[in-house]
Amino acid sequence: METDFAQMAGREIVARLAALPDRSTVAVRRWRRGQSRRLAGLPGADMLRVAKTVLASRDPLRRFVAYELIRDHPAAVRALSPRSVCALAGRLATWGDADMFGCFVAGPAWRAGRVRDADVLSWTRSRDRWWRRAALVATVPLNVRAQGGAGDARRTVRICETLVADREPVVVKALSWALRALVARDAPAVRRFLVRHADDVAPLVRREVTSKLRTGRKS
Repeated sequence: METDFAQMAGREIVARLAALPDRSTVAVRRWRRGQSRRLAGLPGADMLRVAKTVLASRDPLRRFVAYELIRDHPAAVRALSPRSVCALAGRLATWGDADMFGCFVAGPAWRAGRVRDADVLSWTRSRDRWWRRAALVATVPLNVRAQGGAGDARRTVRICETLVADREPVVVKALSWALRALVARDAPAVRRFLVRHADDVAPLVRREVTSKLRTGRKS
């Protein structure tokens, strides 16, 4: 498909999204699945162009749709590169920005080998708290079955170890999330992490992750 078609398809999605009478997450996701089916035959590079057209706004709903279009299009995920993944992040400025990027783009791209461990590790060294949070959130799709994860304790623990002493609240909460997501795949690895980093792990992380290990629930 030509780029012009991809741009037109993106603009059409933007117009249809703006006209949706029900803009709840459930309704938008149901509608987006229909768009994904309609565009399933697009080459990966063209689907990325569609998503970039949809993403050209600070509207969080457009970000949500753009990222899900990529995540549910295998060829688009395979077409990603470290540079294009960072470009898709744009400016991360909220919980939603970081979490959607980590779960829908960065995590699947990492799992598919389109970004390297070194790329994600570089985000953990960012001065921007949202990039540090995104690095942790990107581990979630490695481990959560519903997101396609088969389990990856090695990479998850490595990212968690780099940020275990970070006390920025949005990072602390993401560390808890990352470890709790790993519990179902490798609980012993999580227990070893808590023991090894007993002096560094934040009380909130210890409390929530220990509860998950003992009861299967966050609290």
